[in-house]
Amino acid sequence: MLAKRIIPCLDIKDGQTVKGTNFVDLRQAGDPVELGRVYSEQGADELVYLDITASFEGRKTFTELVRRIAREINIPFTVGGGINELSDVDRLLNAGADKVSINSAALRRPQFIDEIAGNIGSQVCVVAIDAKETDGKWECYLNGGRIPTGRDLFEWAKEANERGAGEILFTSMDHDGVKNGYADEALCRLSEMLTIPVIASGGAGRKEHFRDTFVNGHSDAALAASVFHFGEISIPELKRYLRDEGITVRI
Repeated sequence: MLAKRIIPCLDIKDGQTVKGTNFVDLRQAGDPVELGRVYSEQGADELVYLDITASFEGRKTFTELVRRIAREINIPFTVGGGINELSDVDRLLNAGADKVSINSAALRRPQFIDEIAGNIGSQVCVVAIDAKETDGKWECYLNGGRIPTGRDLFEWAKEANERGAGEILFTSMDHDGVKNGYADEALCRLSEMLTIPVIASGGAGRKEHFRDTFVNGHSDAALAASVFHFGEISIPELKRYLRDEGITVRI
């Protein structure tokens, strides 16, 4: 069995790590390079850095930060935010990123997924999906959760899979920062219908939530932010707990 991955997520705004609730009410959480180094040393499997206002503000993800991160950590990391064309992908990979995460750009121009997969490889293409459930329907949102698209979560995830995405990173906007657990029912449906790994995002508050998303949500990886940033759960402690619960993790 493949080991389940634990992935701290660092949302970046103005060069600092921030964390909010339901995509708003941001507060600072520290230096992104230093936090990444600590997580790497603690046994995180990967890291995700998201420039959370890049698409909204029309900026490019800052390359220099990626270079600094690559110098300091020795685990794979993904970078997202403001990536709209192949030259953006090349720039970030050349700066040291292992993968890129695309969200708004992929929804606006789905063939962007084909371009990355065809020119560089599916393994570098993470398609992030921010979605909210209303009346039993999961709708995808653009620009950091600001703009509803009318696209159905499951239809879009299936299309992204077929176009060549390497992974799906699904964030439930309703669960984000609330710490009541992941959207495991939706995650389970995604995991069963897709042929690529699914990363759970939004809702981690206790160690049990990670166990539940692996067992009930069939998630391949679990991403979290504030519980790590503010010292509520340590990665070594979490991995020992998961191992004791019978879940395969790298320790």
